[in-house]
Formats: sequence, structure tokens, C-alpha cells
Amino acid sequence: MNEIEKAVINISEMMALAAKTAPKARGEDNLVIKVFKENELDKLADQMETTGKSTKRPDTFKRDASSVRKSFSALVIGTRYSTLNLDCGFCGHPTCESAKSKDITCAYNSGDLGIAVGSACGIASDFHVDNRIMYTLGYTVVKNGLMGDDIRMALGIPLSATSKNPYFDRKP
Repeated sequence: MNEIEKAVINISEMMALAAKTAPKARGEDNLVIKVFKENELDKLADQMETTGKSTKRPDTFKRDASSVRKSFSALVIGTRYSTLNLDCGFCGHPTCESAKSKDITCAYNSGDLGIAVGSACGIASDFHVDNRIMYTLGYTVVKNGLMGDDIRMALGIPLSATSKNPYFDRKP
């Protein structure tokens, strides 16, 4: 592993810290954060391709898996299934109990996930590290239980630092 790859891995760990300390609704932390690196990336890309075959967009998963293979690390941030017991109706159900009975994820958890991803990407931007938020990476992690069975929603951020950003100018 060269110095650039080591630096990118260190930055992905700083991104994990930024996600961990990002504001959360009512201060309740339902996020799970993991940095994938080195040999884990090829396995993850293989799982993305396999998982994608059961979706309507297998080509998108294959394209994104190719990008993950070119990465030095990937940060995945997921949210657990839970509610804040506010009975706010923000998820579209009148009570948290009715949302639970229909297996609906709390809207605040989704918001917390977005804030954490934004905080993490801010760190990548500060260090000029190539990155891209990928739903396909998060979906793969959720569907394969790679961060626990209680993770309901996740987003992945692969990272690289080369003379040409591998996450843009890709075919759809």
C-alpha cells in the first residue's frame, strides 16, 4: 500500500468520525458506520454485482461495483430500525406503533443518515478526495446483512485519489 492509499484510508476514518458526531434527532444515535478497505473492496464489489442481478437496475450495480474496485476504501453509513416514539406522523403513519406494525422506517432516522453522509462528504471535500455517494453500495450492504440485520437503510461512499476521478464520466 502506497502513501496515497494510506492517506485515503485515514481520511475515510476521519469521515466516519464526522458521521458519528453529526447531529441526530433527539440525540439518539441509530447509525452504524463501517470503513471497508483493501481485500474487502473486491468482495464488496462482487456482492454488489450479485445483489444487482435481483433488481431492476443490474447494469447500475455492475457499473458501481467497477468503481468500488478502483477505490482505496469505502465508507458505509447505515441506520438501524427504530423509532423515536414521538407519534409525529412524519413517516406517514399516525403513531410509531402503527409504523412499526407496517415495518416502516422512522423518517428521523432517514434524516440523520443524510446529515451524517453530508458531514462525511464534507471531510472528503476538505481533503480533495474523490468520492461519490452510492445507493447501490448501501443497498448491497443492507440486503446482505454486512453491518447487521437491523440496518434498514444505508448509503456508501467509495474513495479514491488519482489524477482522474473514477466516479464521474461513467456510462449510465
